[in-house]
Amino acid sequence: MKLLEKKIDSSEKFVGKILHLYVDEVKLSNGHTSFREVVRHPGASAVIVRSNKGDIILEKQYRYPVNEILWEIPAGKLNVGEDPLDCAKRELMEETGITAKKWEALGHIYTTPGFSDEKIYLYFACELSNGKTHLDEDEFIEVKYFSVQEVELMIANNEIVDSKTIAAFFKAKMRGLL
Repeated sequence: MKLLEKKIDSSEKFVGKILHLYVDEVKLSNGHTSFREVVRHPGASAVIVRSNKGDIILEKQYRYPVNEILWEIPAGKLNVGEDPLDCAKRELMEETGITAKKWEALGHIYTTPGFSDEKIYLYFACELSNGKTHLDEDEFIEVKYFSVQEVELMIANNEIVDSKTIAAFFKAKMRGLL
């Protein structure tokens, strides 16, 4: 069975600072039509960072959409035309004050492909130098270092529930980077 759907029509319903919402009419593989609500997102980059002592750097911050304080890896939205690696480097510096000499791409993930095209590029960074943070005026972040074993337990115990953090952690671990 052919699984692809073909867009017949699209209607923009909302334009925001970060995302756009569309309702698309699609032709299904069986010939019938249906509607898809689609959130268009510019994408993001995220980086799992191993300190010079071997620890993982995590950020604690409040996330309004889920009304929870979450542990996450440094990440941020891509600017128009921005290279994903440049975005990862910028976000790491802004949020933690850290720069890294060594970078490795870990691939990408789609956060919620049932309704959004948000694509997050994942990176691993090490060989660090400390600097000064440059947080946005609406960002409030606590940075903390954890051992690889602590992060693994935090994931197992649902203390880390952020998908990009979990994906990056296991991708880096599977490559022997952690």
